[in-house]
Amino acid sequence: MQRTESFDPDCRLCPRLSCFLEEVRGDYPDYHARPVPPFGDPAAKLLVVGLAPGYHGANATGRPFTGDHAGILLYQTLFEQGFSNQPEATSPDDGLVLTRCRITNAVKCLPPQNKPNGLEIATCNGFLKNEIKVLTVGSVILALGQIAHRAVIRALELRQKDYPFGHAAEYDLAQGYRLLDSYHCSRYNTQTRRLTKSMFGAVVRRARELIDD
Repeated sequence: MQRTESFDPDCRLCPRLSCFLEEVRGDYPDYHARPVPPFGDPAAKLLVVGLAPGYHGANATGRPFTGDHAGILLYQTLFEQGFSNQPEATSPDDGLVLTRCRITNAVKCLPPQNKPNGLEIATCNGFLKNEIKVLTVGSVILALGQIAHRAVIRALELRQKDYPFGHAAEYDLAQGYRLLDSYHCSRYNTQTRRLTKSMFGAVVRRARELIDD
């Protein structure tokens, strides 16, 4: 079953995730530990799609990529390309403002070991579908990692085999959007240098070029 809203803070459609969040709230009563809403400009031309909230990041703060390692490179690069007013995201009240950019996740709840299963990704896809629907023609979707990429393709009801994931891959989509791919800016990918600052910067810079054109 999918929901028709863009976001539901009380969603409990995935039993495994709901039970896990209850455990997290017990261990960390000050954490957000609920579905994490999208964040950014309602009139965004760039939609950044991640995987899921990080345990001690978005799951704790209630804002995507805020307070975790993956957010370091993401927000620094968005700032460098003029999508934000500051290069760091530490808490929901840190004054960060995104311009022409919004950030969301393919799965809105923290999954155990940061690994949502296929049913959970499919169940949450309805939210992503409605987030994409409000984008204007010519908008850019930046998918961080293969799961986010596949979630975008699913939300647009396209065939996965026609749009293989690859870092810096770029696709024109029938709905008038442009899809860009990047390896996820996770701690593992950046520390192993599978994804470098220059690699990620080039992809976000390309997004800026497409939007400005």
